[in-house]
Amino acid sequence: MTQVIEIHPDNSLGCQEPKLIQERGQREVFCGLTGIIWLHRKIQDAFFLVVGSRTCAHLIQSAAGVMIFAEPRFGTAIIDERDLAGLADCNEELDKIVGELLERRPDIKLLFLVGSCPSEVIKLDLSRAALRLSHQFSPNVRVLNYSGSGIETTFTQGEDACLASMVPTLAKHTTAQKQLLIVGTLADVVEDQFRALFSKMGLEHIEFFPPRKSTQLPQVGPNTLFLLAQPFLADTAKALEDLGAQHLPAPFPLGAMGTRAWLAQAAKAFGVPNDVFEAAIEAPQKRAIQALSKHRAELKDKKIFFFPDSQLEIPLARFLHHELGMQLSEVGTPYLHRRHLQLELDQLPPNTRIVEGQDVDEQLDRCRASNPDLVVCGLGLANPLEAEGYTTKWAIELVFTPIQGFEQAGDLAGLFSRPLIRRLKLVA
Repeated sequence: MTQVIEIHPDNSLGCQEPKLIQERGQREVFCGLTGIIWLHRKIQDAFFLVVGSRTCAHLIQSAAGVMIFAEPRFGTAIIDERDLAGLADCNEELDKIVGELLERRPDIKLLFLVGSCPSEVIKLDLSRAALRLSHQFSPNVRVLNYSGSGIETTFTQGEDACLASMVPTLAKHTTAQKQLLIVGTLADVVEDQFRALFSKMGLEHIEFFPPRKSTQLPQVGPNTLFLLAQPFLADTAKALEDLGAQHLPAPFPLGAMGTRAWLAQAAKAFGVPNDVFEAAIEAPQKRAIQALSKHRAELKDKKIFFFPDSQLEIPLARFLHHELGMQLSEVGTPYLHRRHLQLELDQLPPNTRIVEGQDVDEQLDRCRASNPDLVVCGLGLANPLEAEGYTTKWAIELVFTPIQGFEQAGDLAGLFSRPLIRRLKLVA
């Protein structure tokens, strides 16, 4: 039975806050193992070993699209019938697999043991296994663990769990020098762009987490100020704050306005003069605005409906409404971390319907009733909705594609305009 709870806004936040409803029912999401696809590309000396079933292996392989002769930095230690029946010692078998892997791949410096639904069902203690293996292979290899199980998560929480597992290994930042930490996996090209912009503002002590190499982990302490580059890193943010780091609340760097506001929070915290800030962002901001104008004609006044999937939905809704003129039929999100998203919520129209959680049948009914021009949803819903005549956008593509920053603003808008253009060509 669906549980629907209406959340009345705090009066201190003003009476114009969008309406928030919570739903609890059947969900349609990927599991956290999917996060390995972008994490293994970012941390270049890490390996992600999923302890799971053949289904887990097929999911990762198909999602990654890796050719059979490639040497990826992920794999699956498959739990089979002997393990489930208790006829084999899972820890002994895991130790053997890890030993063979590290002997064959001496380039691995950080090994993640990634839990799955099967490993959690049989109560395999991967945290203890990680401690044991880390001691065995130290100092050459560090072994950590986190859960990518899909039992109670959505797929982007895999990154949150991974980064949170790394936080306790970070060294203490003890100097009085303030440093800026950018938290969240970004494509290398986006990271380079942000680093260049911060450099033009005169900021020198900039770190990114996760880094490209596990040997380049940042130091964290009370003089660390951090910006979230992704809205789904609640556990990671809390772990950093427990080490004394200070979160800088900001909208997320999607589109020209979002990127400007995100960068402005860092500039303000580090005392960058306004004229220096404006000079640093003037050219890329102008390019972003020009790139967005090409898509605005296709998207203006079009209705969009978000099913909950990636936790990017609220920042994307703000971007599409304010910068491209789209109408928001409904904005669904798996989880809503109000403290991290409050500045985004404040920018949504007061009549916006925001749904936290999911009852997929109820949301499908509302989607059909609103008859949107574009539906953002997971792969499991996209094909059925396309068969009913709706135009869809796969939510997972918004995580796999570099979309942050000024230079990617046009690409981000194109992810939404292209399906509509394609639909017009098909019906012509």
